[in-house]
Parts: sequence; C-alpha cells; structure tokens
Amino acid sequence: MSSETRNACIAAALIMAVIAGGMLAMPTIMTYVTGFGPAGGLALALAFMGAFFAILWLRGRYQNRRRNGSED
Repeated sequence: MSSETRNACIAAALIMAVIAGGMLAMPTIMTYVTGFGPAGGLALALAFMGAFFAILWLRGRYQNRRRNGSED
C-alpha cells in the first residue's frame, strides 16, 4: 500500500467515524433541541447535513489541488 493510498484510507475512516458518531448522537441532541420547537430541530438537522457535505466538498477540493500540483 502506497503512502498516498494509506493516507486516503485513514482520511476516509476518520470522516466516516465522525459522521457515524454524529448520527449516533443525533437522537440525544434532538431531544435537547426540541425545547426550542420544531424550528430548532430543523436547524440542527440542516446544520449537520451541511457540515457533512462541506467536509466532503473540502476533501474533494484538497484532492484536486494535490492532483493538479497547484498550491493555490
């Protein structure tokens, strides 16, 4: 296994662990947020999904930048 492949596997495992931990903690967090009403629950769910896509988007940008060789 090359260094690049190993680093990609480690990054994917960490991202998956953080997302899985967030999904497991989401019901508990949602019960606390329901005191703010449905809007609070919706805001939390949207923030969680936005963070998920932002992490994947940033990882893709980083990989493209490394692949193209520019440090822009």
